[in-house]
Amino acid sequence: MDIRLQQADYNRAQGEASMSLTGKRSHTQRIEVLAESVFTVCAFFAVFAVFAITLYMIANGVPAICRLGVREILFSSVWKPTAADPSFGILYVILSSVAGTALAVLLGVPAALLTAVFLAEVAPRPLAAVVRPAVELLAGIPSVVYGLLGMLILNPLMYRLEQRLFRGSGTHQFTGGANLLSAALVLAVMILPTVISVSETALRAVPEQLRASSMALGASRIQTIFRVVLPAARPGIVTAVVLGVGRAMGEAMAVNLVSGGSVNVPLPFSSVRFLTTALVSEMGYAEGLHRQALFTIGLVLFGFIMIVNILLHRILRGADGP
Repeated sequence: MDIRLQQADYNRAQGEASMSLTGKRSHTQRIEVLAESVFTVCAFFAVFAVFAITLYMIANGVPAICRLGVREILFSSVWKPTAADPSFGILYVILSSVAGTALAVLLGVPAALLTAVFLAEVAPRPLAAVVRPAVELLAGIPSVVYGLLGMLILNPLMYRLEQRLFRGSGTHQFTGGANLLSAALVLAVMILPTVISVSETALRAVPEQLRASSMALGASRIQTIFRVVLPAARPGIVTAVVLGVGRAMGEAMAVNLVSGGSVNVPLPFSSVRFLTTALVSEMGYAEGLHRQALFTIGLVLFGFIMIVNILLHRILRGADGP
C-alpha cells in the first residue's frame, strides 16, 4: 500500500514538473515570437524609411528635369538661377563634390587606417588609452567648429601658399584661401574618427589564432599585420571607408565656410561650390523653378551616395556577391 502511495506521489510530482516545464516553454516561445515580431517591424521600418526618402526625392527632383531637360541640368556648367535669363547647369557643382570627396578620402583614409593599426596592434595600452579618447573627441566636435577653424587657421595659410604659387599670374583669380584644397583638408580631418573607430573594431575582431599562425610560420609582426590581419579585417575596413565617404559627401556647414562658394572648374586653388553647399546657400530664398532645381541637386546627391556605396562594396570586397 505504501509503495502504491509513493508511486502515486511520484507520478503526481512528475506531472506537475512536466506541466511547469511546458508552461515555461510556452512562456519562452511567446517571448521569442514577440521579440521576432519587434525585430521584423524595425527591419521593415528601416526599409520603409529608405523607400519613403527615395520616393520623396524623386517626386520633388524630377519636375525640374522634365521642364529643363537632363542635358541642361546635368551637363551645363552655367549656374545663374536668379539672372534675367536663368541657367541651371550643375556640372561644375557635381565635379566639385566628386573631386573634393575623392581628395578627402585619399588624404584621410590612409592616415586613419594606419592610426587604427597603431591602436589595435602596436600601441602600448597606456598610450592607446590616451589616443583613443582623443579620436572619440574628434567625432563629437560639431561640423561648424571644423568650418570655423578651417576659415580662421587653414584659409590664411592656404592664401599664403596661393600667393607664392601664383605670384605674377595675370589669369589666376585669388580666393583668399577658400578653395577646393582647403575643403578637402577639412573633410579629411572630419572623416578620421569614423574610419579609425570602425577600422580598429574590425582589426580587433580578427581571431588571435591567425596572428599566432603567421608568427609561427616565420612572418614578422609588420608582415603579419599587413598580410594577414588587414586582409582578414577587409569587410570592416570597407564599411569604415563607405561611412567616411558618406560623411565627406554629405557635409555642408564646414565645407560652406572654407570652399568659397563659387561655381567654378574644380581645381585645387579655385573657389568651388559642392552639392551640399548649393542647397544650404540657396534653399532659404529659392522659389519656383529655382527651388525645383535645388531639389534636383538633392536627388543627384542622394543617387550619387547610393552609387558610390554600392561600387565601393563591390570593388573592395572583390564583387563576390550582394
